Amino acid sequence: MGDAAGSVTSVTLLNRLRTHGDEEAWRAFADRYGAKVYGWCRRWKLQEADARDVTQNVMLELARQMAAFEYRPSGSFRGWLKTVAYRVWCDFLTDRKRTPDGGSDAVWEQLAAPAAGDDLLRHLEEECERELLEAAMVAVRPRVQPNTWEAFVLTAVEGKSGAEVAEQLNMKVGTVWVARSKVKKMLQDEVRRLEGQEGAGDAGQ
Repeated sequence: MGDAAGSVTSVTLLNRLRTHGDEEAWRAFADRYGAKVYGWCRRWKLQEADARDVTQNVMLELARQMAAFEYRPSGSFRGWLKTVAYRVWCDFLTDRKRTPDGGSDAVWEQLAAPAAGDDLLRHLEEECERELLEAAMVAVRPRVQPNTWEAFVLTAVEGKSGAEVAEQLNMKVGTVWVARSKVKKMLQDEVRRLEGQEGAGDAGQ
């Protein structure tokens, strides 16, 4: 979580990615989500060279469709990304059927299965959730006392027991759990605010 302050949130990327020429936003998106696509390819048994080719093609097509896709203000970035990614993957499979590259048919048949597509979308959604949480943590941390934040991180992130944290921070065990609950609620509220901000930002488009 140490680099969270430097991350580009999906809320910001949502609008910036649809602005032609914003190379910084695209690089941030490609670094995070391209890595998820590549990891998914390897998980589903593609060789390294094929995985890199698939990742490049999927990300290029994702960029193309992002520029034209109409985002609905009432939706969330996660839902929007999953819809676009699903379209990209279907188009990619269709194109490959028209122009096969001689790879393993068994592997590609497995990739074309619904379970593989669902797994890809799940990977992308998990990354989006992580990105939103990072943005929420950056926003919430300055609003709470240092000990309250540490109690949350040590219990919720590092998995330490309430007793361990209480001793480490010189707090009562009950206070540790109150601190954790308080920060968790603030993070949940901030994530909802960020997702609502996505819609508000696109409402006039």
